[in-house]
This record gives sequence, structure tokens and C-alpha cells, in this order.
Amino acid sequence: MSSIDSYKSKAEITAAGKTYTYYDLKAAEANGLEGASKLPASLKVLLENLLRNEDGVSVGKDDIAALAAWTKNKGAVEHEISFRPARVLMQDFTGVPAVVDLAAMRDAMVKLGADPAKINPLNPVDLVIDHSVMVDYFGHTDSFGKNVDREYERNMERYNFLRWGSSAFNNFRVVPPGTGICHQVNLEYLAQTVWTNVAANSGQEGGGEVAYPDTVVGTDSHTTMINGLAVLGWGVGGIEAEAAMLGQPIPMLIPEVIGFKLTGKLPEDVTATDLVLTITQMLRKKGVVGKFVEYYGDGLQTMTLEDQATIANMAPEYGATCGFFPVSQATIDFLTKSGRAPERVALVEAYAKAQGLWLDPEHEPIFTDTLELDLATVEPSLAGPKRPQDRVALSNVAQEFGAALSADFGKAGVEDQRFAVEGSDFTVGHGDVVIAAITSCTNTSNPSVLIAAGLLARKAREKGLTVKPWVKTSLAPGSQVVTAYLNAAGLTADLDALGFNLVGYGCTTCIGNSGPLPDAISAAINANDLVASAVLSGNRNFEGRVSPDVRANYLASPPLVVAYALAGSTKVNLRETALGLDKDGQPVFLKDIWPTKAEIAELQDKYVTNALFQNRYSDVFKGDQHWQAIAVSGGQTYGWDENSTYVANPPYFEGMSMTPEKVTDIVEARVLGIFGDSITTDHISPAGNIKKTAPAGLYLTEHGVPVTEFNSYGARRGHHEVMMRGTFANIRIRNKMVPDIEGGVTKHFPSGTVMPIYDAAMRYQNEGRNLVIFAGKEYGTGSSRDWAAKFKIDGWAKLGLTGEEIVTIRGLENIQPRQELIIELFRASDGKVARFPVRCRIDTPTELEYYKNGGVMPYVLRNLARGVAEAAE
Repeated sequence: MSSIDSYKSKAEITAAGKTYTYYDLKAAEANGLEGASKLPASLKVLLENLLRNEDGVSVGKDDIAALAAWTKNKGAVEHEISFRPARVLMQDFTGVPAVVDLAAMRDAMVKLGADPAKINPLNPVDLVIDHSVMVDYFGHTDSFGKNVDREYERNMERYNFLRWGSSAFNNFRVVPPGTGICHQVNLEYLAQTVWTNVAANSGQEGGGEVAYPDTVVGTDSHTTMINGLAVLGWGVGGIEAEAAMLGQPIPMLIPEVIGFKLTGKLPEDVTATDLVLTITQMLRKKGVVGKFVEYYGDGLQTMTLEDQATIANMAPEYGATCGFFPVSQATIDFLTKSGRAPERVALVEAYAKAQGLWLDPEHEPIFTDTLELDLATVEPSLAGPKRPQDRVALSNVAQEFGAALSADFGKAGVEDQRFAVEGSDFTVGHGDVVIAAITSCTNTSNPSVLIAAGLLARKAREKGLTVKPWVKTSLAPGSQVVTAYLNAAGLTADLDALGFNLVGYGCTTCIGNSGPLPDAISAAINANDLVASAVLSGNRNFEGRVSPDVRANYLASPPLVVAYALAGSTKVNLRETALGLDKDGQPVFLKDIWPTKAEIAELQDKYVTNALFQNRYSDVFKGDQHWQAIAVSGGQTYGWDENSTYVANPPYFEGMSMTPEKVTDIVEARVLGIFGDSITTDHISPAGNIKKTAPAGLYLTEHGVPVTEFNSYGARRGHHEVMMRGTFANIRIRNKMVPDIEGGVTKHFPSGTVMPIYDAAMRYQNEGRNLVIFAGKEYGTGSSRDWAAKFKIDGWAKLGLTGEEIVTIRGLENIQPRQELIIELFRASDGKVARFPVRCRIDTPTELEYYKNGGVMPYVLRNLARGVAEAAE
């Protein structure tokens, strides 16, 4: 597609002796697009996207002008634009159901009399298998190999399906298991910062290779990590990603942009992890949901690219759509070090400087609002025990845990109780660290904190310190590069000596794949109702996420993870209390073994090299012997196995006609659940363990799956029957309709029977009832999207709801985006009817079209089938 280019912005740029076409923001401004050069860098990327994709349909001249006018209204004026990302990134938990949908759409195209090959990604798609490895084995040199074997045993059905997908679809690549975490692989290999392709009108005047900003959407919320490399991107729902794959633009409102000024330099004992936890706390307090955050200031010059990636990674935790960093010398240095082609690196620098995307530390851009942090004020920190924004200074962790033990967990007066562990000579108690995991792309992408952990382990080992026997330790890097430089620096042996052996290359503990605790420790925790702790270098610590046996979860830097494994408890003040005794019986404090920045930098400069990256990524799509042994079979359509409990043909397109049904009001619906604040996507659709007694567990048992092979909800997202039963199945969720019961249960009305939420939903379906959910602030936050809730009612608690109400929502037949609707509540017990207005959270006209069509996929499928039919006429 060639742009209309109303503002005559097409120009040429030369880098490393090669000339490219690009859409020049300065030229557009010179031709009447006032304000283009004054936009924040993140919005300049969006503006270029509109200029390049102006087609008069999805992108018009008025859309371009509206974005340039941001400098005057700073995002206060609502205007929908269409964003076309350069590519799509997926992980296997969310990627498998996306490929399932594509396969089902091919079947539906056949039934509609159209060519199934029309269902193909039009944009490049990379799926990285990283969510499936579990920590079944740990603490030994053979842990990695055993975990890989077990991973393939559990997931062979899914991997067969993905192998088929990689051969059946164009523009679709799969990075095999055991390679790394998708965001770290994206950072180290896939992303280019500036993308290129051959123009549709190459050979004509102004054609040739076009250069433009690399942009991405991903089916994982931490896709935002790549903004640290000046690649604009964020997480979207799997269905939205599928639409983007199929060439559909992503509708979005022009966002507000919050400027975050960083000044000064971090203190000697402070890490990038401490910084990002501080930023997360500040931005959650500020309130940045649905907004861009852009970092600027002279403090950026003291940070590495990996530091920036750590901060960008946790944008979902601080609530922003993204946390963007402009291109700088740090970007160029990282691209060079990580093995990108010199020609590409030269283009990135030339393009960024030409487009005004290069960092100017003295420049004060225009923002909607700003806040500032002096890096010198940041202190060593953790976050917990339940939310990533709940930062706790290292010196206050013991005190804060004690307060939470009483106030949050109801354990006042029992802090010092300890209980025997069967078959062991040690005891366990409240606050004991039973999981210490160096995990997650957030931190394992940053060599400074990994090397710091290795050096701390070395010094602890030299002092004769050992990890407490009740701690399950693990090291799961985000890429094989980490292992390579730890090996080269001689730090692997030190980490191994403390039990931090390699367990896999994947998300592991960070997403709940921590694996089971030793049976005796698990039994002691559950028999005595202990509030055990986990300390992990991850990005999420929501209730029930890390392990079903652990209720207090703390995020920390990798060196602090090692320190807490040595201490063995979150009741210990690591600032004041010794970690243990050395070989001479003298106390060893954290400060005695904490590495200096100079020590870290020396190893990082010596061992994290260009050659190392090139070696590890030279055959990134090849896979190990397990992957290579999978036979690829099937043609354009997939041969579904009716007996599979991992992958099933979904019913979403059955009986679908070319014309969607008319939207009608929701009349006399029943209440399925009433929830409080901070109900995350982990509560709504958990990714972790499947309980035997849960509806999903019962379904699997009925289909002959033994409990040992249940795997996780995330691994079974390709099977709609399992996932329907997993909705609201989080073990820690509380439905206020049944306030005394923890877990995914509700009360059916009018019978008053208490039952699992899934069972109630099916019973209501048989009764012909629609259903509604009431929830508080931050409903739907977490993975992929921070604004997932639709029809959210603020302040529902004031209504005195019990769940017996019958709910009617009027005004849907002619619904408009963000329309005010009227909800009617009828309570049978007293016959009263309450009416009150709510704001519909269908935000854009495109979202409204999706809603009218019954979802994004039916909308896309109808359009594709319609296009094929018109072409045949």
C-alpha cells in the first residue's frame, strides 16, 4: 500500500552508503502539519505511522492533523486513530489459542466457500515458546536437562500444533523451547529499532526500500520491555493480535503522555531493580492507566540500555500502556554489542537524528503532565507481599512483613511459632523463604544484576555461607546469552554451589511455573496454615500466582534473591542482622559480600561481548533434538484430534452468517459475581496450577488425564472447554456474594445454592439468563491490557449489592462509544427498583464494530470472506 501522503513528507535518507525512502516529520511540518516536531518522541513514532499508512479510509488527513494538534491539547481531546504495528510478538500460552483461532478461521473460510489460504499473517509474527517449562527439578547440575524432558512430555500436543502452524502460515516463525523468554529474545535479537521493507511501488518514482520505526504489539503484557530499545510496543489481547496479524489496524485513542524526568545517578548499592520498583510505586500513585510514559532527563545518560529495558518492562505494573525511551548512544552501543548488522546500526542513528527521535538531555519536551526522580534518592527495595507497586525499603521488610502477617493474613501473636518438617532436622515458620528464584526477563536481561548475584554468591561461598535447607532455589535466565557470560566469568560454579543451578530458559516462577515444593515442606506449611514467603526477581507477585503454598511474595533484585536464600526469612532485617557465620565463626553481614559497581562493570565489559550474542543467536529457530524430532504434518487446514485436551477446534464460528445479529438490550440478567478492587487478569483467568476439585480439574479427570499431567491453565489455553471452566478459578479470589469462602465460587439465585462459578454460569445459560459482573477499581489489570474491563461501575459498594438482584441494561440497540447507559436493579426481596447511569467502555468506533459483529474475529472473517466474494464477481 502506498500512502496518499497529503503532507508531502516522503523523502530520502542515506546511511552506510545506502539510500532509503522515509516519511519525514520535518517535511510534513514544512508542508502545513503544525506541531509535528514538538511532539514527544513516542507520539512522533505514531505520527510517522499515520503518515506512512494514510489511505483515506483507516487513516485520513484529519487523523494526522489531530495527532499533530496534540501539542495544543496534550491529549485532552478524544480522537481515534488506527495504528499499524510493524510486527507481532507472541508467547506460547497466549500464542497457542491465537493459532487455534487462525486454524478455526481457515475451517470457517472453507464453510463460507472461500479460500482458506486467505487466512495468513500479513505482518511478521514471531512466537517464542517460553511459558511452558516448570521447575520440577532444582538444585542439581542435571536439573535443566530433566526439566526440558518433562516439558516435552507435558506439551508435545501443543508443540506438534505449533510446528504445523510454522509450516502452514506465511510470515510466522516459532522460536523453540529452551531458547529464552520472548521479551529478552526480542530485545537481544528480533527488534531492530528501525525497520525496513520494500515499498509497494518500488520501481516507481519514490519507491525502493522504506525505513520506519520498529513497532510491535504482543500477546504478553511485558511486550512493553522493548520500549527500552526505542521500539514502541505494548501488550494486547490475543484476539487483537490476531487482527493485527491479518492486516487490521489497531484502534486507539490518541493518548496522554506523562513525562518522567530522571536526574542524577544511582547510589553504589542500588540496582536497576530497586529503581523500577520505585518508579512503579510513584506511577501507580500518579495514575497512568491508558497513558504513555516517556522518560527524559540527564539521568538517562548514566543508565545502560538494559537498565532502560528493566524500567520499560514493568509498564503493566505501573499501569501505563508503555514506558518509552528515545534513541540514544546507549541504544547504538547495545545494538552493536548484541550483534545487529553494522548497516542497521548506522541506519538507526541516522534515522533517529533526522526524525527528532534522538535523546537530547537538555531538551524539555511537551507532556500532558510530568514527575521527577533524583536517582540518588533511590534505596535498596523489595515489593510485596501482594502487589508490585507496594515497594518496601530493604531496611523495613521485616517490620512490614510483621504488620502484614497480622493485618492482612490474620496471624497476630504467632510470629515466632515454628513447626517440624517430617524427615528433616529443621523447622519452618511464618515468613520463611521457601522459594528464592532468579527469574524473569525483567531482570535476567540485565547483566549488571546477574553478575551482581554471581559475585554475591562467590563471596558468600568464600565466607562459608550456605542456603537454608527449606529454600527452593532456581536460576532461569531469559536467554542462553546469560549462561554464556556467567560461564565465561566463572560465576556459574558459585551460583551452583548455593543451589542456583540452571533450571530452564523460560518464565518459570514469574508466571507461576515454580513447580511443587518438596512434599514434607508443603505439608508442614498447609498443616499449620503458615504464611510462607517467596523472593523472586520477577515482575508480578499477585495472590496465588507464584505457588499455591506461598502467600507472601516479594519482588527483588537477583543479588537480593540470593541474600534472602542465605537468610531464609523475610522476618530478618538484612541491613542489621547477619546472614550467617563465616568459617571462623564471625558474623557475615550483607554489606560484607555486596559487590561494588566497579567489580560488576569489570566482568560485564570483559565477558558480555558481540561474539557471544552472535554465537547464541546464529541458529535461533533450529531448536534442540526434541524439537527437531517433531514431524510436521498437515496442509492448509489442521487435522483436529477430538481426544486432545490441549488443542480443540473452538465453536466461535459455528453457524456464523455473513450478516451479524442485531444488538439488543441486556434484560433481566443475573449477577455472577461481586468483586472488590484490584481483580487482575490472574484472578479472572489464571495461568497457574489446576486443582483436582476445580471444574477444569474434574473435566480433565473425566477425560482420562491423571493429576500429574494436568499441567497449567496457561498451557491449556488452546482448549476452550478447559478455559471456560478456569474462568475466575483463582484460589485466592473472593466473591462478595459468598464472603466466607475463598476461591472461584458463587451463589445461584433464586435457589441460593453455592457452587463453582462455571457451574453457575452453565446453569444460568440453561435457564436462558444473561449474566453481569460487578467489580471495583483496577478490574482487569495485569496481563496484556490495563483497561480490560467493560461496563465497569465505579462505587458499586455504595449500592449494597448482595447478588440476588436482577439487572437490566437499556440503550444497547443504538449504542455509541462511551455512551451513558442506564442500569436497572430489581431486588426481589423488597420489590424495589434502582436506576443509575454508567459509562460504556466501548471506547472507539472500531471497538463498536467489533462488538456488533460478536467480536474481532467474526468481524475480520466476514470482511475477508466478503473481499474474496467481491473479487470473484
